[in-house]
Amino acid sequence: MDLYMMNCELLATCSALGYLEGDVYHKEPDCLESVKDLIRYLRYEDETRDVRQQLGAAQILQNDLLPLIAQYPQDKLLFDAVVRLMVNLTQPALLCFGKVPHDPGSRHCFLQVVSYLQAYKEAFASEKVFGVLSEKLYDLLQLDWEQRQEEDNLLVERILLLVRNVLHIPADPEEEKSVDDDASTHDRVLWAIHVSGMDDLLKFLASSSAEQQWGLHVLEIISLMFRDQDPEQLAATGQARPAKEQVADVRDLEVLRQRELAERKSRAFQRGRGGRLGDQVPPLRELKEHSHDLGKEPRRVPKRRQPAREAEPRRRSALNVRLFLREFCGDFLESCYNPLMRLVKDQLLREKSQQHDETYYLWAMAFFMAFNRGRRFRPELVSETVSVRAFHFIEQNLTAYYEAMLLDKKEATSWARRMHLALKAYRELLTTVQEMDRSPDEAVRECSKIIKNNIFYLMEYRELFLALFRKFQETHQPRCFLRDLVETTHLFLKMLEAFCRGRNNLVVQSKRVRRKKQPRAGRAAPPAQPRTPQELEELWPSLAEQLGVCGTEPLPEDVVPFDAASETPVEEQRAEAMVRIQDSLLGRRAPAALTLLRSAREVWPEQDVFGSPQAALDEEIELLRQILFAPLPRQAAPEVEEPGEEEEEEEEEVEEELASVQVSEKEFNFLDYLKRFASASVVKAYVLLLRGYRQNSTHTNHCVAKMLHRIAYDLKMEALLFQLSVFCIFNRLLSDPSASAYKELVTFAKYVLGKFFALAATNKKVYVELLFWKSTATVREMTEGYSSLQEGEGSGARRAPKWTLQEEEELRELYLKYKGVEGADVVGSILARLRAPGRTRKQVVKQLVRLGLAESARDFPRERKGTRLVLWTEEQERELQRLFEEFQGADDILGNIMKHLTAKRSKARVVEKLLSLGLVAERKELYKKRKRKPGLEDRSPWGAAGREDSAEGEEEESDSEEEEEEEAWEEGGAEERQDSECSWGHLSPLPSLVPAGLAGSLLWLQNCLNRAAEDREEDGTAQPVPLVPLLEENEDAMENQGFQKLLRKVGVRAPANEQVITPRQSPRGTLGNCSLRSQSGLWGASSPGADWLQGECGVEGGGGLSPEVPRLFSLSAEAPAQPDPSSDGEGTRPPRQRKRLRIEEEEED
Repeated sequence: MDLYMMNCELLATCSALGYLEGDVYHKEPDCLESVKDLIRYLRYEDETRDVRQQLGAAQILQNDLLPLIAQYPQDKLLFDAVVRLMVNLTQPALLCFGKVPHDPGSRHCFLQVVSYLQAYKEAFASEKVFGVLSEKLYDLLQLDWEQRQEEDNLLVERILLLVRNVLHIPADPEEEKSVDDDASTHDRVLWAIHVSGMDDLLKFLASSSAEQQWGLHVLEIISLMFRDQDPEQLAATGQARPAKEQVADVRDLEVLRQRELAERKSRAFQRGRGGRLGDQVPPLRELKEHSHDLGKEPRRVPKRRQPAREAEPRRRSALNVRLFLREFCGDFLESCYNPLMRLVKDQLLREKSQQHDETYYLWAMAFFMAFNRGRRFRPELVSETVSVRAFHFIEQNLTAYYEAMLLDKKEATSWARRMHLALKAYRELLTTVQEMDRSPDEAVRECSKIIKNNIFYLMEYRELFLALFRKFQETHQPRCFLRDLVETTHLFLKMLEAFCRGRNNLVVQSKRVRRKKQPRAGRAAPPAQPRTPQELEELWPSLAEQLGVCGTEPLPEDVVPFDAASETPVEEQRAEAMVRIQDSLLGRRAPAALTLLRSAREVWPEQDVFGSPQAALDEEIELLRQILFAPLPRQAAPEVEEPGEEEEEEEEEVEEELASVQVSEKEFNFLDYLKRFASASVVKAYVLLLRGYRQNSTHTNHCVAKMLHRIAYDLKMEALLFQLSVFCIFNRLLSDPSASAYKELVTFAKYVLGKFFALAATNKKVYVELLFWKSTATVREMTEGYSSLQEGEGSGARRAPKWTLQEEEELRELYLKYKGVEGADVVGSILARLRAPGRTRKQVVKQLVRLGLAESARDFPRERKGTRLVLWTEEQERELQRLFEEFQGADDILGNIMKHLTAKRSKARVVEKLLSLGLVAERKELYKKRKRKPGLEDRSPWGAAGREDSAEGEEEESDSEEEEEEEAWEEGGAEERQDSECSWGHLSPLPSLVPAGLAGSLLWLQNCLNRAAEDREEDGTAQPVPLVPLLEENEDAMENQGFQKLLRKVGVRAPANEQVITPRQSPRGTLGNCSLRSQSGLWGASSPGADWLQGECGVEGGGGLSPEVPRLFSLSAEAPAQPDPSSDGEGTRPPRQRKRLRIEEEEED
């Protein structure tokens, strides 16, 4: 950025800081205020971070801020302000912009800020700067907690944040193209930290019990210090190279030499011979390698399908830096690792940390446990993280990360990196447990055995790797994740196999998920088929004999005439109840039919459909006889599906599932567990890693070969590898000049190819099978014959029986017979006349397609449920108009029309037609009118009014059109509101309550009503507000009969059931201005007990409800929460949250 484009105010502020003369910096008198002004400018910068860019271009941090803290460390206010400013300037660019911008303009600003941060890091690589910071931090830590002020804690935190920000700055790959063992900018910063003594202060903060609040800060800084280090290489620094590494180097050199020799031979072979045709005839090798794809433009892969980017390769730091880091790791393990990891784990579990802080815990677990193994394995140094709880913690995070990766598509790459961290920690835990098995200490080996017992017993740990393989996504998870997953799986299987080898009966936990599917509509047991009148006449005498003795014997009581959970309204279930009564009679269950009849009569008493309530037993028997002989409409019988077609049917109709997990124990078989890995998804992942066998390490290639060998040799499923892409890799491997370096892979490739050609000699179709990935069932068909699974063996036993020639001929004749019948269900007609029983609709349709009689299954669509009638004829419109005029004065207009309508239609269609014909103006005119049932006995303490409200509430809940009827009540319930308003003139209990000592309760009720009115005026909405008596005096009043009568007169609704003991204001009742004025007059100065209330309670006249509050109980609002009177209003101050990577500075007063 050009300095001449710098903001004039910003330039003047920077000029007022001071000037550098030689090595001495001279500050201006307004230096402190200028630093605060810069902090203020940074707070109000725009989205392009213009202030940050201008300060970076002017090199304010290098030329002014760093010299200020080095020259004036004793000026506390100035030092604190400068540190605050530097923390703000060095915060990561990713947090400044929120995310990496995609548009070119913002992306340029982002990269510009990153370049300025890299320049800042170069300036911080100074021993003098870190020396000043270390001295200041040491002085602050010397203070006891009684002497340490809040400003001191803030300064400690800011210094730690500044160190963290500097270490977080990424390296510039263009400027740091140096070889290994050369000092980079990050190495120089680490060396400055070491020379200044900052590393010792970090170890003190990690191990001190008095400084636990800085635990996560310290762990984050340490993770950034070792971000470029390999723990095993770091542990071997300064020691003689082991023989294993020397052998690996010799092998790599031999591979390179063989490739070079092969290239030389190829070049010598390609030299043209002399003569006239030497320059025209290409060599034979070139003809063999000729491809028609040469010169073609490669197909572009969309970004969403491109493989995830690999992590940048690590470079080795300078030797002196590695030696210092090795010493730091040793001291950290000795005195800091266990207490710090215990502290961090506690903060993570108690949610005292910030989001994603568990990643530092996972990194530290993987790094320091690997360092402990490479140095001198001492399990007591990492005992805090070697436990079953650590395995459980990692398994939970792996699952959570994967679910977040699926949900958060934009941040899927970040979630995949966190998954990789958790997988590394899991791998290191397994490796440490394996190392404990080799310990000479018996106690250590016993601890390892206990851990393995728990891990191998629980199903979650055994299924973890299978889930990770099946859920692997190349677009989100890089190849290095797959490599670590393969190596970790190899280690787990190796440990599990060794654990099972010496045990005959190993019992493990097994969990089975049993899914209970709710029955679909029409999927119940098929109803009894209608019988002929002669059969019914023969059946009736026995039923009449059973019904005759029902008057003396008790009837069953557990009979419900309707299904409350069904989507069908209760009113429409009346016809189904009639069919159920008939089915009970046909099933010779006469007492159940009689009980069902009486229960249905109570539910549907309208028009005496199920008889009159005063009907005698003889009348009921005669009614049952009529029901038995009546031709009632029935639904079509459901189809019985074959088990093998369950998944296909679920795709057509969604079923709600209720899963229950059953935990049991079973005997473990290692080969049975290994068979779980014999699937196409797992083999694809291994083949993907095998494709880069040249870049893989020897151990990685061994893990891949071992797993494929287990599948092909141990499980005898080599046909899973009969795939063209696998054979292409084998061809490239066998023709590789350095194939001798991959002896294990070459031997395995030859074994698989030999098995393939042996199978191809007997099964010529295996060449076509090369084009597809195969399942285990396909593998069996390939090896044992394609008809093996259809002859009742294995999974084929659940398949449908074959069609014989006679059945196919019969099917063809029936299809040709009913094919031309207009409007008929062809498949249904065929099913009704097929001789072979047990055939389903789907089987018939598939066989018709297979025989060529139909093109596809779409030619036979299923009959949709519901009515097909859409258009209205003139006769139907006249019938609808006649029915509307007939039932216009009834309580349920729409219900009566639906019952008597000839052409059955849905309620929505009928309502729309009534509106279009102009018979009704609004939908609410068709709503069912409610009526209270008279003659109810007053059994509850609230009397009949309470039970009426309760009954209404229950009726509302069972109605499917509750909201619409609420609107109809509010619009059309004027008569009931008038009745309630008129009842305000008869508040007779008030004078009798005053001598009873309930004046305080009356005042409490008055205040509650006033508060409810005010709240509803402010919110504009209302909910039922419960009246909760908190004082014992008010509780006694609520049990008083006279007070309860007063509440009912006021409009307070009784509890709906016995579980709710507090009354609430009825949403049905509505108090207008008239009622409020009458109530105010009753409770005002003119009330008979008003003078007494004024004398006893200090209530002035007219202190009742405000008459200006309209519709007090017509709406609903929750009662406002009351503050605790014992609280002082301030409460305890919440603990200060740690600022993770975002620093928001506050301006001082």
